Amino acid sequence: MKLNMAEEEDYMSDSFINVQEDIRPGVPMLRQIREARRKEEKQQEANLKNRQKSVKEEERERRDTGLKNALGCENKGFALLQKMGYKSGQALGKSGDGIVEPIPINVKTGKSGIGHESLLKRKAEERLENYRRKIHMTTQNEEKAAEQFRMRLKSKQDELRLEGDLRRSQRACQQLDAQKNIQVPREAWYWIRPEEETEEEEEEEQDEDEYTSEDLSVLEKLQILTGYLREEHLYCIWCGTAYEDKEDLSSNCPGPTSADHD
Repeated sequence: MKLNMAEEEDYMSDSFINVQEDIRPGVPMLRQIREARRKEEKQQEANLKNRQKSVKEEERERRDTGLKNALGCENKGFALLQKMGYKSGQALGKSGDGIVEPIPINVKTGKSGIGHESLLKRKAEERLENYRRKIHMTTQNEEKAAEQFRMRLKSKQDELRLEGDLRRSQRACQQLDAQKNIQVPREAWYWIRPEEETEEEEEEEQDEDEYTSEDLSVLEKLQILTGYLREEHLYCIWCGTAYEDKEDLSSNCPGPTSADHD
């Protein structure tokens, strides 16, 4: 009894008092989490081992095992091939140019009918073709819109250029008419109208004219006015030169239009 008491350590001894406990914060919780995870993993492994396989899984495993193994003599078809001189690993055919491996099988495990996969493939191709057609039409519309914008911009630029040429021709006409002491322009729009002219005077001039200037486009006005400058003053607005006579004008001026001077 005394020996047993000596072998047992006293709870007041140094071996109990000097034990250093790990009192870091969170350590007990981490240990519990790790232990719970280990138990969960062991339980999952045990469940996988004890779980009964379904019929489909067993069929798939047997099929995969059978496909991996080569045919043996117990197979009737293989035995017939051997009687006809076939050897394992040899290509089929009289000349030995046939296949070596058997034709692979495609096992259908789904519930869809025969031809369903080809139908899905065809529908996917149709969707892809529709998407490509839509992208193509969108691209064409964008290109068409861009071309229309460029045409409108060019038309606007041409219109502004014609208006500038017309104003330049009107100023030249007014100066040349003034040099010949012409007090009134042949047409009211031949000169640049002063801003202080009243609306009543404009209405009176419009009544006197056979046609109003609004009936003519900017291009028509420019053609008429440049023709007047060439006939009356021997002046070409594009050359910026007043010629001595008609012969000098016809021989030295490229033509009556802006395109002739490009």
